[in-house]
Amino acid sequence: MKKEERVIETKPMYPVRQIRDLKDMLNQTLTLFGDRYAFEIKKSGVAETVKLTYKDYLHDINALGTALLNMGYKNKNIAILSDNRYEWCLSYMATVCGVGIVVPIDKELLFNDINDILVRAEISMIFCDKRALAKLSGGKIPDGVVVVCFDKDEDDEQALSFTKIVEAGAALVEQGDRHYIDAEIDPEKMCTLLFTSGTTGLSKGVMLCHRNFCFEVMSAMSVLKIYPEDCGISLLPLHHTFESSIMVFFAPYCGAKVTFCEGFKYVLKNMKEFNPSVFVAVPLLLETVHRRILKEIKKKKNGEALFKIGKKICLFGSKVGLDFSKVFFKEIQQTFGGNMRLIICGGAPIDPQILEDFKAFGIQILFGYGLTECAPLAIINNDRLHLTKSFGEPLPGTQAKILDPDENGIGEICVKGGMVMLGYYQNQAATDAVIDEDGFFHTGDLGYADKDGHFYMAGRCKNVIVTANGKNIYPEELEYHLSLNPIVGEAMVYEDTDDKGQPIVKASIYPNDEEICAALGKDSISEEDREKAVKSAVSEVNEKMPSFKHIRSVSVRQKEFIKSTSQKILRHRKENRGTGEEE
Repeated sequence: MKKEERVIETKPMYPVRQIRDLKDMLNQTLTLFGDRYAFEIKKSGVAETVKLTYKDYLHDINALGTALLNMGYKNKNIAILSDNRYEWCLSYMATVCGVGIVVPIDKELLFNDINDILVRAEISMIFCDKRALAKLSGGKIPDGVVVVCFDKDEDDEQALSFTKIVEAGAALVEQGDRHYIDAEIDPEKMCTLLFTSGTTGLSKGVMLCHRNFCFEVMSAMSVLKIYPEDCGISLLPLHHTFESSIMVFFAPYCGAKVTFCEGFKYVLKNMKEFNPSVFVAVPLLLETVHRRILKEIKKKKNGEALFKIGKKICLFGSKVGLDFSKVFFKEIQQTFGGNMRLIICGGAPIDPQILEDFKAFGIQILFGYGLTECAPLAIINNDRLHLTKSFGEPLPGTQAKILDPDENGIGEICVKGGMVMLGYYQNQAATDAVIDEDGFFHTGDLGYADKDGHFYMAGRCKNVIVTANGKNIYPEELEYHLSLNPIVGEAMVYEDTDDKGQPIVKASIYPNDEEICAALGKDSISEEDREKAVKSAVSEVNEKMPSFKHIRSVSVRQKEFIKSTSQKILRHRKENRGTGEEE
């Protein structure tokens, strides 16, 4: 018997400052926080960092925007293809606050995929760094697309100099040009076009407007405190709305500072250099760091016993408003720079043990759920809600429900609110398929809500494996349980067929060789050791599951999975199904 649908809403915790559009937000920021540092930038080959205030930031935005208008780019589509850096944020805000539509592009895409977006999005100009410029120079981009490079001091045949354009715009503003500064913003008009992941020609363009972003900022800040004293370190690619929402929108709204990480390899090094307090992460990164911390604890005399005692005291203290984390875990806090207090995490489910351990360290991980089509946050834990297994509750002003829940309460997650996209670019049929007549966006994700209105993920609709007798198997559930075993580095579960052509559940697993060595007490391991360890991990999961969910076949990978820039395993890539030797 199916359960009834119910619409779940929540109330704000804090009053918020109203903003009409992103330009209005920046102007308010100038008044409130003009002399506070907006960015701290590490320059190559220079020992000291460069610090820019919000006054400096607004000056550069107005300069670039004015220059672009004078170059004839009003109402044009402008792309950004670059690593995370100050100029990325500057180009984004200058474009949306009075020039045209910004189109952030994944810097890791192949040239043909980039070119496809340039054509489909009707790009007139592209901002890029020197690495992206080399990629663009390796092929022929569409005629009429002007390339501007962040790293060029002078114009040349390859690209225009970004610095020269900003300088020209600053001179125009100095002379009294106010066309850009006084430009009116329509909050309902598309300002950002983001292409979802997918094979060339199949990715959809998500149209977002100022209203979407402003709703997101005000709604999130009504349940989550970010302070002017906070410092965020940006690691995940800014073309993802999850990262850009917090670093490009939330930070200036609150007057906080932003710094940039040099890459996944340098994240802990950069944290010690910048001492950030806020960070946006994906589960894979937190799992890796957590594993490293536990490994160091085990090396110390009585390390595990002392860790358990300290954790117990710290978690008890947090319940009564006392912070003992600096007493017991100061050294671990220094791993993150010493000031880390908040990590916002999205994507795949994460081991509750990790959330609990970080809380004991004095670092709160808030787990949330969202999609590009929702700009992106829709459901999140917050300052009053620190759940370890749930994504949390809808943002204030958002309605969320489970569509057509089955006997277990599992159905499609649907959301409605000011953050829902305008639609898919030049694709009304696809838009109509996901936004219903009541304004609810159908996410394609399966989940359920408990009696308190807290949401839980079950899996993606398109990933569900349906057995011959109609039972549903959610690959993400099995992957989550596999990930709890330290010898499993990465795992992907999917539907395959046996020798008789019958559907079976299969897992492809990339083992953590270091953990297997430690478990066996060896310095090195054989392929047989790897296979035995992986099959043992699978057997442990199968023992916890009903028989219809059992993993019947396993392949042990020789290489890591091919992943997106946000570290999600690309399920559609055939190279990810098997040992990895086929790549």
